[in-house]
Amino acid sequence: MADSGIFATTAEVSRKAGAGASATSNTEAYINDFMTQVESFINVVTRKNWSDAYSGLNVDVKGILKEVASNLAAIYVIQYNMAGYTSRVEAEDMINILRDAALRGLALLRDKKTEEFMVDA
Repeated sequence: MADSGIFATTAEVSRKAGAGASATSNTEAYINDFMTQVESFINVVTRKNWSDAYSGLNVDVKGILKEVASNLAAIYVIQYNMAGYTSRVEAEDMINILRDAALRGLALLRDKKTEEFMVDA
């Protein structure tokens, strides 16, 4: 099986999920499923189909999409089963950090003032 996500790879998501990630959810099949959901979510929330426009985007814009998508997918990997982390607090802290970074990136992607830069970059 190969990565089917557009914005981020399985390896990028796995790194963010950390060493305590479940052996079940931290697999290519699960992460591909999570990435499909995350990419659709990003497109809907930002009201732009970044998936279709991806090949023509600047590397900086692709980097923001990669960060947001891998952060959100890693949250799904972590929340699937938190038993592998040293404590539930550790897993929740990781989720909070990933969520905050994803929200920052989503705000950038939604911001109409930066839209011209992202489209024309």
